[in-house]
Amino acid sequence: MLTSYGEEQTKVIALFRQCTMKDLSVLQSFSRKTFFETFADVNTTENMTAYLDKAFAPEKLRMELSDTAAAFYFLYWNGSLAGYLKLNEAAAQTDIHDEQSLEIERIYVCKDFQGAGAGRYLMDKAVGIAVQRKKKYVWLGVWEKNEKALRFCRRCGFYQTGTHTFVLGDDMQTDYIMRKDLKK
Repeated sequence: MLTSYGEEQTKVIALFRQCTMKDLSVLQSFSRKTFFETFADVNTTENMTAYLDKAFAPEKLRMELSDTAAAFYFLYWNGSLAGYLKLNEAAAQTDIHDEQSLEIERIYVCKDFQGAGAGRYLMDKAVGIAVQRKKKYVWLGVWEKNEKALRFCRRCGFYQTGTHTFVLGDDMQTDYIMRKDLKK
């Protein structure tokens, strides 16, 4: 699909597709990479290692890929893997568990593609999937110290509805629960 995204409005070829079990090793390495790029400089090495090893263990990702209430999606931007999403229906959600909602558990873009419109593209896709599934709202958790992500979510129409705890190694962090209501 040829789509125009980004501040410069350059033409890019964006390919968005759902991950399968065949993508397990790529999903694992890309998940580790993007999480590390995003949070390594503001967390301890020990906590990052503990989280990466637990959250992105092959067995855990295999289980999540098998879960019919969850789905991973890759975004290829001009032929390169640029980002990914993990979406959860009520049964797989990390909190809330509302049948009327869709959780965006993960939305990550690697550093090389940040600022090019890939994040907005992923957000638009997540919201589009929620609308297609007739959800009333989408929600996600954003670390209270991740100002860049909070600004992005607010620009996309999200507002804070609460908090929950995110455990990174032995660090109990606070995530803001951000919600976007969908129009019928």
